[in-house]
Amino acid sequence: MLNSNFLSHNPKCWVLTDGKPGMESQCIALADTLGLKPIIKRISVRSPWTILPPHLWIFPLKALKIKSDKLEPPWPDILIATGSKTVALALSVKTINPATFLIQIQNPTKSISKFDIVIAPKHDCLSATNVVSTVGALNSINKRKLNDAFTEFESEYLDLPKPLIGVLIGGNNKNFQLNQNRTEHFASMLREAVKNIGGSLAITPSRRTSKNSLEIIKSTLSDIPKNIWNGSGKNPYLGILAHSDCFIVTGDSVNMVSEAMATGKPVHVFKDFGGSKKFDRFHTLLEKLGVTRPFSGKIEKWEYEPIDEMTLVADAVKKAWNFYKN
Repeated sequence: MLNSNFLSHNPKCWVLTDGKPGMESQCIALADTLGLKPIIKRISVRSPWTILPPHLWIFPLKALKIKSDKLEPPWPDILIATGSKTVALALSVKTINPATFLIQIQNPTKSISKFDIVIAPKHDCLSATNVVSTVGALNSINKRKLNDAFTEFESEYLDLPKPLIGVLIGGNNKNFQLNQNRTEHFASMLREAVKNIGGSLAITPSRRTSKNSLEIIKSTLSDIPKNIWNGSGKNPYLGILAHSDCFIVTGDSVNMVSEAMATGKPVHVFKDFGGSKKFDRFHTLLEKLGVTRPFSGKIEKWEYEPIDEMTLVADAVKKAWNFYKN
């Protein structure tokens, strides 16, 4: 948490995103850690700006669709932005109102020096005096939230056979394709893991998990003790993080892997359905740090310190803010 000197200014904060949950959650997590109550600005961009890289945007504020949240005075003291479609817009706000302290999460790909601080994972390979490098994605997972979730979801998971293996499932994106064959392979590996070690599974799909993939997993694991979230009621994601003894996470989501490793519990990563150079750098780094291991169909035990990067990032923002104001 930043010191009282920071909050004594009572800064007005915007979070600027294109509405993607995984990106927006990082901005909100940072704002929460800083003790800020942000106004969420979700933008929607029209053609031709949608197909142009940020450095080619002319009159960026004219790119917003009518349904988009408005970017207009009073301007914020602090703007936390993420996503390629927000880069030119965030810089426009900074140009119009130079007093705005501009924070960019992830690689803005242009004009890095124009941001007051850039927070980017190491696999983005950024280096500059205003860049803070993190191992993974920012998140708000901490001991207090895990303890609260343990109590809240006790009835869901406490009676399942131990060890309880949390399974966090993603899905298709431009780098990974969880098709039928790969889902069948993954489900068979889950089955093998439980048969070998005993215990049970606590499974949660994501927005990108297809119905077909979920049905394959349910069918393959029909005789395995498990709890699969069906999408109704309160999302048990935090409960799974709190109650699980270890995790199996699909490698398509930097966010899910980062949140799992914030618990300090073993994280097995299933990567055999795609990848990219950037994702490969991310997973290789975590394996070298002893945080994750590739999922091969068996459960292993190891220890590491929970990865909590919010303190590092908050301190960096505090220093940059104090320098900016002084």
